[in-house]
Amino acid sequence: MANNERIRLLAVVGPTASGKSALAVALAERLGGEIVSCDSMQIYRRMDVGTAKPSAEERRGIAHHLIDAVEPQESFSCADYVTAAREIIAQIASRGALPILCGGTGLYLDALLRGGGFEETEGDPALREKLFALAREQGNHALHARLAAVDPESAAAIHENNIKRVVRALEIFETTGMTKTQADLQSRQADSPYDATVIGLRYEDREVLYARIDKRVDAMLADGLLEETRSLLVEGVFEQNATAAQAIGYKELLGHLRGEQSLAEATEVLKRATRRYAKRQLTWFGAKDYVKWIDALENGSILPPDALLERAIACFREDEFSPGRAVEP
Repeated sequence: MANNERIRLLAVVGPTASGKSALAVALAERLGGEIVSCDSMQIYRRMDVGTAKPSAEERRGIAHHLIDAVEPQESFSCADYVTAAREIIAQIASRGALPILCGGTGLYLDALLRGGGFEETEGDPALREKLFALAREQGNHALHARLAAVDPESAAAIHENNIKRVVRALEIFETTGMTKTQADLQSRQADSPYDATVIGLRYEDREVLYARIDKRVDAMLADGLLEETRSLLVEGVFEQNATAAQAIGYKELLGHLRGEQSLAEATEVLKRATRRYAKRQLTWFGAKDYVKWIDALENGSILPPDALLERAIACFREDEFSPGRAVEP
């Protein structure tokens, strides 16, 4: 795709509780944008409090997409996200508005921004189950050895006990004739369909971010997180969707609902898990050269919203004169 055909877009990323949603809405108001969620959990209906979905008041009349898009019992893969997001982004751009991605799911952002497609990721469910059955019958080592025989690079990067990734790599090879290593290289070398500015929010003092996380968890519990978790449990969501069952904000409360720990203990586990998740997000995005970082703190204090907005707009305007930047996830 030629540079002049790329769709201009903006993305706001960073760790949980960093203030991404508020900044994205402010940017949309100033720049005439619509927001596309880049959050793997906000896609699900009725998972509201635990995923920190912005309320109607917080959205301030700005269109938000890919929030409440599917039932929580349904599976929704990274490939599904890319397909849906690309269509929505094209529609937003066709209206003359600016697509603004907002969220902390780095894998989704990488997959969306890079070139290439996900045609090969639909896979073959029957083959997948056959491979899982082989692992159960012959052991993880045997299946990993099978991968090493056809794709030694992927085998070296994937531990034999990470059976899902081993199966996925074999599935790609069996269904496309191309190794996962070759597919990844092809995807990286393809032109990105977007001219993207990716702004990341970070906190020089990590303890300030952790305090925001703890405060958010307390607010979620006050807003009905426990009741929401109980409702989803009764509905059978966590049994039907393994991804939802592992969502931070819910899995930590299931132990309490099953009588295994007190609410106070579950709350501390939730706060600790959320802090660890934030660290993983910072590590992920910190390794991406395409992220333009904005410090949310100045002299130890959180920047006022207007100051943060102006810095973000400056980053965006700076990139307007250097379009066509390559995105290398």
